[in-house]
Amino acid sequence: MTSTTLSVPEIHCGHCKQAIEGAVGPLEGVQAVEVDVDARSVRVDHDEAVTVRALVDAIEDQGYDVPDQDALTN
Repeated sequence: MTSTTLSVPEIHCGHCKQAIEGAVGPLEGVQAVEVDVDARSVRVDHDEAVTVRALVDAIEDQGYDVPDQDALTN
């Protein structure tokens, strides 16, 4: 299991949280998604087969910018 935290500066409300969780949660291999509105970040627990690029693409498909350099994989 891998945990990835992405900075998403455009997160500012509950709708943002719902949109991102709704887009990332159903991805195959994703176990949990937690959007922190105050920190403007998204934490995803996922299988190693899930790439950071796939997570970023799902979030960007919802209209949010994800600066790649802020992606941290633990």
